[in-house]
Amino acid sequence: MARIVALGASNLTRGFQTIVSTARSVWGPEVEILAAHGHGRSYGAPSRFLFRTLPSILKSGLWSELEQRPPMVTRALVTDVGNDILYGFSVERTLGWAEEALRRLARVTQDIVLTGLPLAAVYRLSQIKFLAFRSMLVPSCRLTLSQVIDRAEGVHEGLVKLSSVYGAKFSQLDPVWYGFDPIHVRPSYWRTAWQEILGERVLESQRTRAMLESARLYLMRPERRLIFGIEQVTPQSGVVLRSGGQVWLY
Repeated sequence: MARIVALGASNLTRGFQTIVSTARSVWGPEVEILAAHGHGRSYGAPSRFLFRTLPSILKSGLWSELEQRPPMVTRALVTDVGNDILYGFSVERTLGWAEEALRRLARVTQDIVLTGLPLAAVYRLSQIKFLAFRSMLVPSCRLTLSQVIDRAEGVHEGLVKLSSVYGAKFSQLDPVWYGFDPIHVRPSYWRTAWQEILGERVLESQRTRAMLESARLYLMRPERRLIFGIEQVTPQSGVVLRSGGQVWLY
């Protein structure tokens, strides 16, 4: 048996089915997948998307669960680190949270994949386009385009160094994966992108089954969340998929 631990924000949420199906194809139907992700998810601070708020990845229940589980062949994914830039956090704070995640993961595996930032897509942004995306995605953000680029470059460079320190595989993000939206991988490239990041290529599974499974994974509830300020707790017993494998979301 094998285990995947996946950390990230909206890109991971949107492409999660690809990770699950790829993991099952490579490591067998009984692979375990523990994930902490969600639209707008922050590594170190509570994050709000529409009317729901999620705790930070570092404060999720994934870590305590991981410590309780028996040792197993594990591959870890650390993605969407640049998300915290738009929340106004400094390069140092953002990298500090990423390093803490790497430090915790290093206790259970040496097989870690760390993704960089989509700098090429960010460089293509015009001022008008940047303001439009900033207003839609993070209305509270008041950073200018030049400030975002400076911080993105700093975080990207810092992630390269952290990958060396912790022996992680650094995954560069292909500019082809991005279109009009500079930070989200285009749906047509979800499978290509996530299989490349995961480091495994498999044949595409049956289309209908993939669509149904994708919807089920997308609608999974995390362990804890606030809806209109009211905390909702969903005990994580693991979702068993019909085609095999078990998934926990924190």
